[in-house]
Amino acid sequence: MARLLVAMSGGVDSSVAAARLVKEGHEVVGVTLHLWDYPDEASPKGRCCAPEDIHDAARVAAHLGFSHYAFDRREVFMERVVRPFINAYLSATTPSPCVHCNRLVKFAELLRIAERLGCSAVATGHYARIETVDGLPQLYRGVDQTKDQSYFLFALEPQQLSRLMFPLGGSTKAQVRAEAIGLGLPGATKGESQELCFVPTGEYDQFIEAQAPTRIRPGSIIDRDGRILGAHRGVQQFTLGQRKSLGVATGQRSYVTAIDSTTGDVHLGEKSDLTRDWARLDEVCIAPDVFLPIEVSCMVRYRGELHHASVKRRNSGIYADFAASVAPVVPGQFAVFFRDNRVIGGGKIAETGKHASPLNPMESP
Repeated sequence: MARLLVAMSGGVDSSVAAARLVKEGHEVVGVTLHLWDYPDEASPKGRCCAPEDIHDAARVAAHLGFSHYAFDRREVFMERVVRPFINAYLSATTPSPCVHCNRLVKFAELLRIAERLGCSAVATGHYARIETVDGLPQLYRGVDQTKDQSYFLFALEPQQLSRLMFPLGGSTKAQVRAEAIGLGLPGATKGESQELCFVPTGEYDQFIEAQAPTRIRPGSIIDRDGRILGAHRGVQQFTLGQRKSLGVATGQRSYVTAIDSTTGDVHLGEKSDLTRDWARLDEVCIAPDVFLPIEVSCMVRYRGELHHASVKRRNSGIYADFAASVAPVVPGQFAVFFRDNRVIGGGKIAETGKHASPLNPMESP
């Protein structure tokens, strides 16, 4: 049996992960990262890793009979996750902060803490799986694909995966909830986390306005014929593909098709205006046993559909070339690659387009 660090969020999933490892006979140490504080009036739904969650995690640890510690990582979380999130929205891109949090904060910090506490591995409540093939740890989707979180973990490196455990990867959420209730765990009926942990209300625009009031860029809302339909208070209210809460009546179903962060103009159009045939990627991570070009199933947003794509290295970077047009493909989000149920890599969407330059069949590979 091993001495293991279990990341405790105060929720059902991490509690059951800890309970399973205790049952297996491991020496468990619970750790909660304090990442964010909330105003008193903020809704508790969807929060994680705040003082209240530290209390909930400590109750679970006491119930299961192991030690629990909390570590303050608010400063690094603000620097690596929250500020880039704000900058992205104000630059008219749509970020996926959970990818950056997992890659740059949670797992990096937890693995360091594990070393300090003499723990051989870190376990979490993520719905994903790790399998070792020919000595190489590989990341796979969770069995419950309605809860699968492997999308957010694609950037974890083999040396990190070799020290991680996901005890819930082979279970469904229903099974985990029933197990928590059966064990009488504190918080067994606690609700799901539905929003970003640092914006529990889901009102991203208001959060950004409060955090960066001097950087808000108002502008005009313009239809596909160039007519000004109205005004808005800031580009942080919009994301590509959005069709609700546009602030204007168009008489037909309309979508945000372009956002200009310099002028503040937001352009509306039809869904067909959003189709894209390729995406250029930044911050690309590919499993070490995978070589380009390669045919993959590609997910361009969390819980999105899988699209067949060819991932290729070209003179100007790495591209995902979709077999059929996809809409929308949003800069700032991540394209994650799968072969069967294995996660083999991904990257941040930096640029998109239709079959024209720069993704031209005549371009040299």
